[in-house]
Amino acid sequence: MRWVVFLRAVNVGSANRCQPALIAKELAKFGVVNIGAVGTFVVREDVSESVLRTAIAKKLSFKCEIMICPAKEIVDLAKENPLKGETGKDIDAHVTILARRPTKLPKLPIYAPSKDKWEIRISRVVETGVLSLRRRVEGGHLYPNQIVEKLFGIPATTRTWNTIEKVAKILRPVRRNFNRRQRSKWSLSADLCFPCCCYRAVRNLPACRCRSLPREMGILQLDRDLKG
Repeated sequence: MRWVVFLRAVNVGSANRCQPALIAKELAKFGVVNIGAVGTFVVREDVSESVLRTAIAKKLSFKCEIMICPAKEIVDLAKENPLKGETGKDIDAHVTILARRPTKLPKLPIYAPSKDKWEIRISRVVETGVLSLRRRVEGGHLYPNQIVEKLFGIPATTRTWNTIEKVAKILRPVRRNFNRRQRSKWSLSADLCFPCCCYRAVRNLPACRCRSLPREMGILQLDRDLKG
């Protein structure tokens, strides 16, 4: 299974310093991709959660919470984008990852410090992810992580929505879109070149670029087609 890893309180000030890019390089056998400098990793190879957790912990010189989520949860969350349309010039979306699923959910939304003068609005909980909005106001000092940890009583770490989108982009399958010229270049693909080879062989034309079949095989196959 593929995973997304979030480290808590890494490279914040002078505490818990590490080199995420180096960790990703040393764990290349798991297909680890580092995103940013605060401990966010995409794991593209099939590995168990326990093996992955142990491997990452061994690369850290300090103890910290390691949140590991199935990659599909992050991809689905990014695709749904529940807070779309609610962000703006001074309002950013965040996702706080809990160390475990909460056993009880509070009534949402929750505003901090107050509904009238809110800086943080906790909007929704999806699996172990807590979605929130942060409004930048003059003199504001609140951040989603501190509100979520106090509210749920569970260790957590927070990422911006931009980070979540970067993670999802890496995990999504790549789709190749060819223009007309490129499609012409690749038209002799495996499923099309066989009849093409047959035709060129019978007409005594130079072999096509795919060179996937001997001339004799092309003639025999065309002969069978004509007889059949």
